[in-house]
Amino acid sequence: MALSRGLRCCQRVFSWIPVLIITSVVLWSYYAYVFELCLFTLTNTLEKVAYLLVFHVCFVMFSWTYWKSIFTPPASPCKKFQLSYSDKQRYEMEERPDAQKQILAEIAKKLPIFTRAQSGAIRFCDRCQVLKPDRCHHCSVCETCVLKMDHHCPWVNNCVGFSNYKFFLLFLSYSMLYCVFIAATVFQYFLKFWVGDLPNGPAKFHVLFLMFVALMFFVSLMFLFGYHCWLVAKNRSTLEAFSAPVFLAGPDRNGFNVGIRRNLQQVFGEDRRLWFIPVFTSQGNGHYFPLKNRSSESRNPLLANEDMWEESDDGSEDGDLVEDQDPSVTIEMGE
Repeated sequence: MALSRGLRCCQRVFSWIPVLIITSVVLWSYYAYVFELCLFTLTNTLEKVAYLLVFHVCFVMFSWTYWKSIFTPPASPCKKFQLSYSDKQRYEMEERPDAQKQILAEIAKKLPIFTRAQSGAIRFCDRCQVLKPDRCHHCSVCETCVLKMDHHCPWVNNCVGFSNYKFFLLFLSYSMLYCVFIAATVFQYFLKFWVGDLPNGPAKFHVLFLMFVALMFFVSLMFLFGYHCWLVAKNRSTLEAFSAPVFLAGPDRNGFNVGIRRNLQQVFGEDRRLWFIPVFTSQGNGHYFPLKNRSSESRNPLLANEDMWEESDDGSEDGDLVEDQDPSVTIEMGE
């Protein structure tokens, strides 16, 4: 037991190494650009002020989105998806797998669950003891079920999912902008140092290295950002791109695709003024999503009896799900 706790502790410590690497590179780039280039190399005051102003805007937005990607906790299923005490006792006492599946199917009738496991059974997490909402998956690193899980990213040491997917996309975009700005403004001084028009000194090493690092990161980020833009346009997660979600009618990679505009609004919200600001504006609460094929929604008894969500089993109001209206009911499909 003590050995297991020690290994988990070491794993948590080592998991921060990629974040420390990125942070170190960014802090070095700040010093190299602000001090070695702008303050020690540039002679034109207007150029110096303009470079510093734009650079700090990019740096602040990059740092803000990176912070939000790292420290926004992954959202987990609410208590409505947990087994009640009686259901848990009934499930654990039943030894027949088919009977257990039937118990889960009966419980799921009260919940907005439309996806299934590959076997056709209700998706259930034995570790978290919850029925998995649509697009929810268990992360073995975070040791919890994550709503609309996309992937576990070591560079932010966090699960990318419903609660921080917008922040992760903005982090990628502002990282690219940060790299492009550095490369574009450093390029002329990179050439001057390269041909010997400027004197040798500490600034030469920093400027040359800045150029290479900015271009290297930009190329890698460009492919990753482009891939996630494609996923957003198709309304898929990384996991769904590799393994199509299974519905009652079978697997369907486009099961949650409701059109590019609505797909974007699910991630970024309806207010376009907030799209590029790292504040949470995603639609819904991560427990259910509009479906491309609405026939399966109409068969769910939950939509015929909305009072099930108005009160919890003990009669108390459950604000987790009442607060957001079910988007699967209000969406209007267009061609």
